[in-house]
Amino acid sequence: MIYNSFDDTGLLRVLTFLKTHNTEYLSGQDLSDVLRISRVAVWKHIKKIQALGYTIESKQKEGYKLTTNSNLLLPWEIVSGIKTKILGQQAYYFDSIDSTQNQALKMADDSKNDGVIIIAEEQTGGRGRSDRRWISPKGGIWLSIILHPKFDISITTLFPIASSLALSYAIEKTCGMSPSLKWPNDLTVNGKKLAGMLVDVSMQSNRIESLVLGVGINFNVNVKEIGKKLKNTSNYYGIASLTEQKNKVTAVELVQSFLLELEKIYELLNMNQTKKIISEWTKRSSTIGKKVEIDTVNGKIKGEAIKIDEYGRLLIRNKEKISKIIAGDIVHL
Repeated sequence: MIYNSFDDTGLLRVLTFLKTHNTEYLSGQDLSDVLRISRVAVWKHIKKIQALGYTIESKQKEGYKLTTNSNLLLPWEIVSGIKTKILGQQAYYFDSIDSTQNQALKMADDSKNDGVIIIAEEQTGGRGRSDRRWISPKGGIWLSIILHPKFDISITTLFPIASSLALSYAIEKTCGMSPSLKWPNDLTVNGKKLAGMLVDVSMQSNRIESLVLGVGINFNVNVKEIGKKLKNTSNYYGIASLTEQKNKVTAVELVQSFLLELEKIYELLNMNQTKKIISEWTKRSSTIGKKVEIDTVNGKIKGEAIKIDEYGRLLIRNKEKISKIIAGDIVHL
């Protein structure tokens, strides 16, 4: 099942009319007359709308009334009321897909898709950094964002760090809690992973052609079930779910907030204003100041994490030696 935010479908026309008249019952004949579709089509659209999680009451001789919105991350719900200029102005929704990142990469070359988001209710082949498996069941927030940045290629490695900061801002504003930021791009609660970022970049002639940001948030997932599947994998340090914190924010509200915060940070990066991003990330970091061990392509490095630089590299001090790490699996000692 695939939906987008911009096609003028019969289903959306029926839903929109029900939303704008949700204090009254609307007969099938009224809907048919106003929308100029058959009563059979109205009935079919009502059934589809209910299948998408909306609650519609029906009374004989009175008609239909929308009483509850869906909890799904449906594209028209995200676009409706969003405050961004570019990000999330168009959205695609899949009930199931191998990976939102794969779908976004197929679309990324087209400049018309700048800011488009791909959302999935579940992923069957979700992936994290270094092509690790990302368990993506129903209840999580799994999305990818297509971007065509103006910033220099050197800032690419800072982007996932900046994106994790944007998500922390959004969670703070919508949920009233402050997750920690673990280098390079994880959000944690009580030392357990709440969310992560993945970036795929297409470059040509030392210029960024397109960038796709993948975001995975454990919004309302069964942490025990995910933990069983991941507990024996490398660098596993536990799973947290946002709903464990007893927050009442909806997934749509969180995504809208994240896209707005990300757009603000994206504009700073496009203007090469990185100092504030680095400073704010450092304030929220659970890594800076800690003794760490990082497994890199050149072997393991131990020492104290002292800061990140303008490229997002983590600086590790071991006695008098400073190592600058661009990527690797980190363990807090």
